[in-house]
Formats: sequence, structure tokens, C-alpha cells
Amino acid sequence: MLLAGATGLFGRFIILSGLPMVWYRIMVCVVTLACIMSATGRLRTVPFKSFLKIAGCGFFLALHWVAFFSSVKTSNVSIGVVCIATACFFTIIFNRLINKTRISVAEVFISFVTIIGTILIFSFDVRYRLGIALGLISAALYSLFAILNINVAKETGENDDTMLLYELIGGLILLTFCIPFYAVFNSVEAIIPSVKDIVYLLILGPFFTVIPFLLQLNALRKLSAFTVNVTYNIEPIYSIILANIFFDEVKEVNLSFWLGLVLIIVSVVIQILRTGSVRTVPLRIRSPRSLR
Repeated sequence: MLLAGATGLFGRFIILSGLPMVWYRIMVCVVTLACIMSATGRLRTVPFKSFLKIAGCGFFLALHWVAFFSSVKTSNVSIGVVCIATACFFTIIFNRLINKTRISVAEVFISFVTIIGTILIFSFDVRYRLGIALGLISAALYSLFAILNINVAKETGENDDTMLLYELIGGLILLTFCIPFYAVFNSVEAIIPSVKDIVYLLILGPFFTVIPFLLQLNALRKLSAFTVNVTYNIEPIYSIILANIFFDEVKEVNLSFWLGLVLIIVSVVIQILRTGSVRTVPLRIRSPRSLR
């Protein structure tokens, strides 16, 4: 979570807008992960049918990142990361629609607390409503990714690094098709990164993307998507602390924001106490090729 909490800072450090920034980020991640897997003998092809399913998950992951960094750029880091906390609410809805799961009263209550917190944050300043809207879209896309990733991992039996590599490739393919349309409405300077942007992207890709997502995919094999998403609600604490250190964002928010953040933290604590954290294992997926 600490690594994930620092990710939003790169949305401010890097000058590129959301879509090209994510395209370069994924490119760096694909090259990095492929090299690591090749050097360790874990790089392998998957059946085409499995590739389509895994790459499809990557579509939602890529769009989630585009929406998230666009949220950060149109508001600030604090707003972008706090909106991600609503992923638990979207997870309940999508789990019901996709997996036909029974709706848990406790999970609805936890989501309700999170939504109230987000509403308080939403109301504090009209300047950030576009950023909040993009943040909510990002949260919805992330919850879809988490649910579909669990289902696809179960169907294909692929291990974490293989799943991540082909998800990233799927996201890269999608954004590559989008780049020409983006270029029509933007200048060349908006697509070509500066030297400083390249340095930040080389840091963001391996250390703040590949590592935390491998850890996250491993968690999704052992915990429910709802539990993982609620636990990640604690990410705003790290992000807000770091954003205040680097950008002094505390001056941009008021009491309503902090009350909303407290409610989101309360939702995390309730979920941890309710499930006993690591004791909740509603879905176990093991592949013969998985690392032990």
C-alpha cells in the first residue's frame, strides 16, 4: 500500500496528460517484466483464448490508470486517491451483476460509510468536481478489473507474473489504438515526454507498478475483491501525507474533506475487524506453475 500510495505523486511530477503518460508507463512495465521473466526462465506463451481473456482484464486496468491520472491532473493527488476508496461500493454492484453473488448487509454498510465520506469530500469545492468524477470512474474500472482478474485467473490457471504481463500487453494494445485519435486533438509536445518525464516513467514503471501489482494479484488469489479494495482504502493516508510534503496540498482542502477521509478510514477498520483480515479466504486459486 505504501508503494501504491506514492503512485499519485507521479501524476503531478510528470507533465504528460493521462493517456500518453499511461501508454509510456505500460510500455516500461512490459519491457521490465518481460526481461525479468525471461532472465528467470518464467517467460512463457499462453493459449490464444487465454490471452484474449487476460488482455481483456488489461483493458480495464489501462482505462483505470488513464482515469486516475486524469483525475489527479484536473484536481490534485488527494482527491484522486480518495475517490479510489469507492471501489468497494462498485465491487458489490459488479459482483452481483457478474458473479450473481449474494449481497452482504455488512458490506453494504461499509460501502455506505465510504460513500458518505466521498460525498463530504465531493462537496468541499466545485473546482474539483471534474477530478472527482474522473476519480469515481477510475474506481469503477478498478473494481471491474479486480473481479474479472479473479475469474480469469481461476479459468486460465496462470500465475501472477504471467497474468500481469499479458494484462499489460492488452492495455498497451488498447491505448496504442487510442493514441492516434488523441494526437489529432493535441500537439506533438503533448505526446513526446521530456527528459525529466522519462526519468520519472523509468521509476514509476518497475518500482511503483510491477512490484505492487504483483503483490496485489497475489492478494486477489487469497482474499475477496471486496476485502482487497477496502484494505486499499488506507492508501489515501500515505498519498495525502506525501502530497502535503511535496505539494503542500493541505492548503487546498477543508474540514469537510477531513471528515470524509475519517469515514473512509473507519470503513477500512470495520472491514478488517469483520473479516479478521487474512482469515477471510472466499476464493483460492492455485496453479501448478505458481511460485511457492
